Amino acid sequence: LSPRGAPRGTMSEQWPTWATQAVEIRAWNPTWQQEAIDLIGDLGARLEPWLGGCIEHVGSTAVPNLAAKPIIDLMAPVASLSESGNADRALAEAGWHLVPPELDGRPWRRMYVLPDGDRRTAHLHLVESGHPRWHEALRFRNQLRQHPELAEKYARLKRIAAEVHRRDRDAYTEAKSAFVREVIRDAI
Repeated sequence: LSPRGAPRGTMSEQWPTWATQAVEIRAWNPTWQQEAIDLIGDLGARLEPWLGGCIEHVGSTAVPNLAAKPIIDLMAPVASLSESGNADRALAEAGWHLVPPELDGRPWRRMYVLPDGDRRTAHLHLVESGHPRWHEALRFRNQLRQHPELAEKYARLKRIAAEVHRRDRDAYTEAKSAFVREVIRDAI
């Protein structure tokens, strides 16, 4: 396991423990909703100069009754990724760590991780307002919220992927990608 972009099969001592944390799926926890609300309140104030809309709670923790990694995923719309680089300091002051874009490998976003000790507690994705990925994330979340049978199917897939790819977050994500694309396509 290694963070995205680093050579697979090597464990670098320079990575914090939370960066190489194993994939773990837990039963849905209703406290995730309040944790997201609290984080959004804090981030809204910190990111106000760069925001181009409302911060959204996305990912599996945003879907009631869906098993998930216990990591709150948030997505914030910004006018420009290049201009939002100044947000790094404001986020760092609150304990958020920027995942270097070359390691993240997703040029359409800036990703931050909020750790608590050795584990991740939240992810923040800055995405340009109106970007297709913004709309896809909301479409996927909304489909799972509206269709419990899809959410249950996704939960089963996630459990299998987590079992097979427990120590490889990238492979875990890839194992879910066809399902995610299908749900988004069917929602259009």
